[in-house]
Amino acid sequence: MLAFAGLTGVLGAGEVELSSVTFKAVEKRFGDTVVLKPLDLAIRDGEFLVLVGASGCGKTTILRIISGLEEVSAGEVCIADRRVNDVAPRDRDIAMVFQNYALYPHMSVYDNMAFGLALRKFPADEIRKRVDKAAAMLGLGKLLDRKPKALSGGQRQRVAMGRAIVREPKVFLFDEPLSNLDAQLRVQMRTEIRKLHRQLQTTMVYVTHDQVEAMTLASRIAVLDGGVLQQLGSPREIFRRPANRFVATFIGSPPMNLIPVTVERRDGALELATKGLRVALPSWRQDALAAYEGRELTLGVRPQHFIATTTGAVAAVMVDAVEPLGSETYAYGRIGGASVTLRLPADTPVTDGDAVDVAVDASGLHMFDVDGKRLAAFDPREEVA
Repeated sequence: MLAFAGLTGVLGAGEVELSSVTFKAVEKRFGDTVVLKPLDLAIRDGEFLVLVGASGCGKTTILRIISGLEEVSAGEVCIADRRVNDVAPRDRDIAMVFQNYALYPHMSVYDNMAFGLALRKFPADEIRKRVDKAAAMLGLGKLLDRKPKALSGGQRQRVAMGRAIVREPKVFLFDEPLSNLDAQLRVQMRTEIRKLHRQLQTTMVYVTHDQVEAMTLASRIAVLDGGVLQQLGSPREIFRRPANRFVATFIGSPPMNLIPVTVERRDGALELATKGLRVALPSWRQDALAAYEGRELTLGVRPQHFIATTTGAVAAVMVDAVEPLGSETYAYGRIGGASVTLRLPADTPVTDGDAVDVAVDASGLHMFDVDGKRLAAFDPREEVA
């Protein structure tokens, strides 16, 4: 049992029991189509887990399985150590916030938030107490008499969250709740959702295709591709140590540059080389790559780890396009046959058609084998430690 942080009694209870969600070898098939391959996933009590991946990767299917809207084809789902495979959605104590708000247009804000409690025959005074407190938390106190058509998109989404909050569920599920909002509102609502999680301290599972949302909201991120869990970890861990090439390019904006290279020996030392690029390696990395001499690998360099320089360049990037963004400049170009993106200081003098000499920040290099898996032995010393 865990008390609300600063909200004791806000929703009619001094304490709330948090709930874990566990998938044990869960599969989901639609006919011959496998949407979710055997998945083991443990969502901790009170954490904010974000599921990310491209469309069709299985992330929304996971939400629907947790809620009971989809049955599993194989495996076991547990909520708070209770097997729920055969438990009806209404009996799982789950609240879901949808992308399209799903508000009743003929009802007021108050009635939309109170509707689920009224169906469960809660006393009117208890409904009023819960709705008023949730409305105050979400800044909706002056809007309770309005209909949804009189609200902005951000206000409608807060009503949808309020409707979930008043139920005091074991688990909150969010299905791309910000995708219909403009950029400024998305930033504002991310702040609101972070604040909500701090206040309620309950388990939240959030689906998005936007990796910025994932990085800013999550306690942990689960990255999926083709129905397979690629990596599970904190935002920092996934950004700094992506498990494979897919995660490396999916997490990070702009995405990591991937350059095919060969491990070559020159003047007794190993280097990473390809057409237009040659990267010398520190002595402590020589042993890590000795077993790969003469073999092809993939070098990963994030855009900020290419450094425009007049000395010590490892490559010349042929620039095709430049995007000045005020605080920084993106340059898109080529090293040999590989497309690359540079993130440069705003005052860097670069235009379309230029050749920009670059060095690389050795602490920001990543290596992947022919199967796309990360070479952990190549990690910087502080990361290995």
